Amino acid sequence: MAVRTDEEVWQRRAACRGPESTLFFAPTVPEPRPARDVREARAKRICVECAVREECLEYALRIREPHGIWGGLNEGQRRALLEGRPHD
Repeated sequence: MAVRTDEEVWQRRAACRGPESTLFFAPTVPEPRPARDVREARAKRICVECAVREECLEYALRIREPHGIWGGLNEGQRRALLEGRPHD
């Protein structure tokens, strides 16, 4: 029997799982700023309704995740939070 970590448990309940998961990370090709803003806004709207949003953000901050939307915040917002600065 496999032992699951707490991280695996919350990740299985995340609202970002499924076909729209691509919204949470930048594409592999250059993305214009307006397109990025729209993509990130769509991802963040999914986060608002997510039952594990806090766990997700805590995880991303703990591991200093450098990419994507986690817990409703993008890379710059998480970096600002870690540095104690105001974020947008």
